[in-house]
Amino acid sequence: MDLKTRIRRRQRSGADSPVVRDYEAVSPVAHVEEPTGRGPAMERLLDYLDPVFRGDLPTDAYVWGPAGSGKSAVATALVAHMSRLLSGSAAVIHTSTRAQSTETPAFVYVDARRSDSPFGLYHAVLDGVLDESVPRQGVGTETIRSRLVDHLRPIKRGAVVVVDHVDEPGGLDLATLAETFAVVEDSLACIAVGRDPPDDVAAELLPPERIEIPPYERHALADLLTARASDGLSEQAIGHEQLRRLADWAEGNAHDALAALFGAADMADMAGYDRIREQNLTDGMNAVPRPAAALGRVHTLPDNRQLVLRRLLDLNETELGSVDAAAEAISESRGVDLSPGTIKRVLYELAEIGVIQRVTVSTTTTAGRPPSRLEPRFPTLVFRRLYDLEHG
Repeated sequence: MDLKTRIRRRQRSGADSPVVRDYEAVSPVAHVEEPTGRGPAMERLLDYLDPVFRGDLPTDAYVWGPAGSGKSAVATALVAHMSRLLSGSAAVIHTSTRAQSTETPAFVYVDARRSDSPFGLYHAVLDGVLDESVPRQGVGTETIRSRLVDHLRPIKRGAVVVVDHVDEPGGLDLATLAETFAVVEDSLACIAVGRDPPDDVAAELLPPERIEIPPYERHALADLLTARASDGLSEQAIGHEQLRRLADWAEGNAHDALAALFGAADMADMAGYDRIREQNLTDGMNAVPRPAAALGRVHTLPDNRQLVLRRLLDLNETELGSVDAAAEAISESRGVDLSPGTIKRVLYELAEIGVIQRVTVSTTTTAGRPPSRLEPRFPTLVFRRLYDLEHG
């Protein structure tokens, strides 16, 4: 059962919840089918995809923009709509095209946070273009690659593959993407989606087409928040001025704005209020580090990593005072069967990819290297609530 299904299963009714009616509607990890305020970006992408409507493949492309600019929302919506309209399929977001005609390229969305290796890429694309499911166990990279090459070999059978979250810390980079898809370059167009501006990317790695998705303008972000609040919160749970304040604070970052809105609404709900108060809004914003690690990144971590992060949020200041103390406390907490040594290694790994931060403690009475305290770099209120909704 996926997170979306779990959340819906556990949603409280409006009678029990004075503020929050639908957690998913205000969640920064959920995408809607019609992204608010991204019309111009969609038009640029459709211009680039114009060859598809003639049965041809476009060139490779690089779609870029800062965190929270709606790149994933645009990418998932694009694949969903193109799949439905070109194939007649009723596929939903994050599912791939089935039963394509030989004249129409298949559209496949791949999340590089989950498919972070050549095997993962081949498997995701093959699973997206075939009717039958593709096994993950008992097959090697060469086998999966050969099956994909064989499937795409017939004339006019191609695929447009959108690979999201490229070049994130510890993740899949453009070089690996190009090398992996080189064997099918004549029958596959790759749209890589990342944050780095083209000027910061090696010229030899850049695809020929570059499409920018800029940050949200203040008014567009306020419109997005208004739409999400209307779908997910009770009537008059938040005022227009509060939403505009959120939009100003977020500086064009929809992820952070939604995370703060979610946190504020949840706190107001837990307090039994019938609307979000100013202190709830302030606390919601304060629970979103700037810059913040994307919650989508956190939710793709292995289950044991997510459990470590959830237990980390329950530690007191003393336990957070050093990595050793935190690891020891987490190892003794409910549901954790990892040793302190393993947890310490996990915490270091999470710091390497920017999910948590090690901050050197400046005042210490002990000799040697000063200890490091741990600080989450992700929206804590949202993660806590979504994790608890999923795991009970």
